[in-house]
Amino acid sequence: MSDDISRKEREILMVMRKVLAQIIKDTTPPSRAMKHPLSDQTIQDVRNCLGLISARERELADAAGVAQERPYYSDQQRAADVVPIGRIGKRDKPDT
Repeated sequence: MSDDISRKEREILMVMRKVLAQIIKDTTPPSRAMKHPLSDQTIQDVRNCLGLISARERELADAAGVAQERPYYSDQQRAADVVPIGRIGKRDKPDT
């Protein structure tokens, strides 16, 4: 698959995911006591669509060799520390 086509497909999937998420957000009632305006079947269909979008995005990322992005907590310890470019190649002076 050419790079242009896969880039366009990733863009389409991202927009579809955002639109479905916005529809969910706009139609969710403010209280659990209120009935949801969408039918149970429609809710399940939206879930299935989001699952398919997610699976295809994962396939495209794997094919492109992109590392899987995962959410993290802001206070979670990072696996690696970022080193400013200005410090590369410079050594700290030992305390003597």
